[in-house]
Amino acid sequence: MKRFFAILIVLAGCSPKVQPPDPESLKPSWLKTTPYQDGFYTGIGHSVKDGSNNYIQSAKKSALDDLVSQIKVNVSSTSVLSQLELDKKLTEQYEQIIQTTAADEIEEFELVDAWEDTGNYWVYYRLSIARYRQIKEEQKRNAVLLATDYLQKARQAEKVGDRLPAVSFYFQAFRSLEKYLGEAIRVTVDDKEVLLVNEIYASLQNILDKINIRVTPSEITLNRRVNQSTQTVSAKASYKDTSKPAAGVPLFAGFEKGAGDVYPTYKADDAGQAKILLTKIGSKDLEQTVGVKVDIDALSGSSSSPIYALIAKTLNVPRAQVELKVQRPIVYVTAEERSLGQQKAVFQITNKLKNLLANNGFEFTEDKKAADLWFDVRADSEKGSVTGSIYVTYLTSVIKVSAVKEGKEIYATTLDRIKGYGLDYDKSSVDAYNKTMETLEKERMNELLNTVLQ
Repeated sequence: MKRFFAILIVLAGCSPKVQPPDPESLKPSWLKTTPYQDGFYTGIGHSVKDGSNNYIQSAKKSALDDLVSQIKVNVSSTSVLSQLELDKKLTEQYEQIIQTTAADEIEEFELVDAWEDTGNYWVYYRLSIARYRQIKEEQKRNAVLLATDYLQKARQAEKVGDRLPAVSFYFQAFRSLEKYLGEAIRVTVDDKEVLLVNEIYASLQNILDKINIRVTPSEITLNRRVNQSTQTVSAKASYKDTSKPAAGVPLFAGFEKGAGDVYPTYKADDAGQAKILLTKIGSKDLEQTVGVKVDIDALSGSSSSPIYALIAKTLNVPRAQVELKVQRPIVYVTAEERSLGQQKAVFQITNKLKNLLANNGFEFTEDKKAADLWFDVRADSEKGSVTGSIYVTYLTSVIKVSAVKEGKEIYATTLDRIKGYGLDYDKSSVDAYNKTMETLEKERMNELLNTVLQ
């Protein structure tokens, strides 16, 4: 019996070890080499199974993106994109938008296979090229029919003098064909063959070219302290070919150079007029510009499409400009700064304030009557406790601002009991002053500027 067990042990020792299979050998062939199927677009997607996402949906999206990357966007040399093209950027941006959104619009793709291991998930999709083209042609036919109908409605509106409704119809026609701007689509309208997208774009631009925007005055001299009740500009919209008011045309106003607040949207009245209200100058530039233009977003229905936003930039939109000659606010400063009740030789907070104001476009005067604003600074420190060798001082500072011509206080702030530390009271007072200047710059200055520049 002992001999029998000895033989078994020897035989077991001589048996070959079982090797686990190579993980790579378990993977399907479509993961080892890029699959190709005649007549199909194919896409492989991958996602990590880390518990932080829906890995199946993530892999699916990845596969569709891969599949869509094989679908090329061809831009015809006679399309509206080529007509507008200057440096190829427009076409490249358009192709990128189409490629980005295509994966969300793909229909009738099918799952070929899926494979996973403990940490990864792969998926394989395909799409019939013939079926894809059939679906796209059907969608294009429907889009062309809709756009042609809008084009005819726009032309009819123009014939009876309804130009703004015509513009709206042209925009609707244009939006119907956003996915086909790179194609030369020929249709017959009013017994004449036209390139549909090009015709819509040209007709839209033709109406815009007939609108004239004029502003009065075209130049304003004003202080950065804008008075809301008086800083208005009159804008007038009219049609160049008839000299009639462009009643109801939407307008948009905004800073084109500099910065500030201007009420943005308007609608011209029956006389084609609108009052543009400027409420704040936010930039210290001495020369700034406010533009007033036809609000094509309002005319078009404020499309959120990235393609619309891209093409809208190429339209020549009627506009006018208001040149702003900005005067810097003139400041008169009074101050009293003390340390532990004794007047300081150097007014630190006052000098810091003047430096901050100068950097923000203010000027200074020694003549109070010539000033727009009067800044008054008061500060003093007081002794606090002593803990061991550390002395504590508290500094309170008050800054008041008055409008000189109006004779009223418009702003006041207190930097209350800011604590300083030092090896004696003088040093702790210096520390309190330094901390107060830092607080003024970081926490109070924006509030002060926003208030006094109203």
